[in-house]
Amino acid sequence: MSAYRVLLADDHEVVRAGIRRVLEEIEHLQVVAEVGDGKSLQEEIKKHLPDLVLIDVTMPDFDPIPAIHSIRLNYPNLKILVVSAYDDNVYVQGLLSAGVHGYHLKDQPLNDLKLAVQRVLNGEHWISSPLIGKLVHALSNSSTPGLTSRQQEILLYLWEGKDNQQIARLTGLSVKTIENHLTRLYRLLNVQSRLEAVNYLNQHPELLGHHTPSSPNAPERPSKADFPIGVLIVDDNPRFRQQLAHVIGKLNAQISIYESGDIASAVMIAQKIKPLVAFIDVVLRGEENGIQCTRRVRTVSPQTRTVLISAYPDREFHRLGMEAGAIAFIDKKDLDVKTLKTILEDCISSAMALS
Repeated sequence: MSAYRVLLADDHEVVRAGIRRVLEEIEHLQVVAEVGDGKSLQEEIKKHLPDLVLIDVTMPDFDPIPAIHSIRLNYPNLKILVVSAYDDNVYVQGLLSAGVHGYHLKDQPLNDLKLAVQRVLNGEHWISSPLIGKLVHALSNSSTPGLTSRQQEILLYLWEGKDNQQIARLTGLSVKTIENHLTRLYRLLNVQSRLEAVNYLNQHPELLGHHTPSSPNAPERPSKADFPIGVLIVDDNPRFRQQLAHVIGKLNAQISIYESGDIASAVMIAQKIKPLVAFIDVVLRGEENGIQCTRRVRTVSPQTRTVLISAYPDREFHRLGMEAGAIAFIDKKDLDVKTLKTILEDCISSAMALS
């Protein structure tokens, strides 16, 4: 039997030495490399192609959730066992959702670590026993919190990476008011930071459902929907998204509206929500474009009807959009109430006919 190849990733050399001594007691296992930061981790995985990575996710130059997603995508057979001192529910759940195969607490007995390694290598999952009760309690008491329109709007801006001053300008509120909103929002979501709030939203994109962003100084109001008709708006201009969401919300109070400014978040929403219709701007931020977005949205949600929109209509864009699977290509200046109503009614009728 060939030895399992293991890579250790922890920024504390003493900790790595202790883990290595434990691993050396396991038969048919070889530690092929040790690293202390995120950059080195990616390089050594590529170099050694290990079977298992033991990783402390608080290393320098390492953003846990995106990095884990990337590793799982590029090395689908690689097992990942987190060995951490952190036992926060949100943190643990976020990493488990990202695709790690186990989560082991550093303060647990060394024999438990050996068992964790063996279980993960055998294709099982591992969670340290002190975490199990906490996770079960959290799940049994969890419910997706209902957010006001203002809270949804601010959470969306957090997701897009905007700071407090930018959010204040976009909402017409003071920076101090935004800080107060964030304090209440963090308490409601049971998180401690912007990163944790964004990670929570990544796992619960339905939080942005039934959302029409409020205009500056508009009163807060809870949002309701009686029937799940999902509409996704993808545009890197938040003001246009707000305007379009407002018009759509007026047309049909039963519609749940989701917004995105880039392809990654649009695909994530489409995969989890399966919207009925997606309005996608042809020109997105950076090198992204609506043609790419249409293809990826339809890959994860084939039933979604995509409508490409643009302030600069072009025949070639139209041709490529139709080839990508869009049902229409519309000039933004023609996207009036009548046109939107026709599109929504046609899509709803078609969906009902197929159901």
